[in-house]
Amino acid sequence: MIRRVPLGLSNKHIHLSQEDLDYLYGEGHELTPVKMLRQPGQFAAAEKVTIIGPKGKLENVRVLGPVRKETQLEVNICDGFTLGINKVPIRLSGHLEDTPGFIIEGPDGRRLVKDKGMIVAERHIHLSKEEGELYNIKDKDIVSVRFKGPRGLVFNNVLCRVGDGHLSEMHIDIEEGNAAGARNNQLVCIIDPLTFSSEEVLLQDKGERVFMVGDLPTIEVQDQDQKNLDKEVVERAKRAEKEEAAAK
Repeated sequence: MIRRVPLGLSNKHIHLSQEDLDYLYGEGHELTPVKMLRQPGQFAAAEKVTIIGPKGKLENVRVLGPVRKETQLEVNICDGFTLGINKVPIRLSGHLEDTPGFIIEGPDGRRLVKDKGMIVAERHIHLSKEEGELYNIKDKDIVSVRFKGPRGLVFNNVLCRVGDGHLSEMHIDIEEGNAAGARNNQLVCIIDPLTFSSEEVLLQDKGERVFMVGDLPTIEVQDQDQKNLDKEVVERAKRAEKEEAAAK
């Protein structure tokens, strides 16, 4: 079986807690979705902030929703240099212990000092429970992933996150994507010792076209299901927030 997953390239962005969102944008502020992401219920918001470090700043950093329990800033390695932080740790989302702090500046100039929360996201793959069973991959498995194309390469040490609330997608940052000449929605191939073949890791690409989302009917069906699910989850979350606010 050829185990392909769509690719999602991740640029610098921030996840805010509700407390921090209220501080920066005003009490009770709700994020404004402008683009649904592939993972269920997640979206890019209209809100943007400025991140300030010891030696520089990053402007127009997109906020992703929904809000989280804890604020988390995800940057590329070169962004750390811009801020003056040369050793931003590579971490999985949510693993924020002993990570660098930073300052968030909101739209009206209000500043919030965070003592931790900056990471470079570890490359990983999302799979639903059903997709994991189909691909014979369990949660926390480590695989390698082959990228085709003129700059094709194999990424090792890719963690798989399998379970409810996930849908097939590999996440790497912009720097990793540029190294592979990759594009959003490119289909990449999971390989491991059980499925290894010399054809999958040839040093010289034979020039076959790079498959994209939409080339395979199953991916198209998943995308439509995802759009429907995203809409439902966001509407449900907004209703729950309004009910909670009314209860207070």
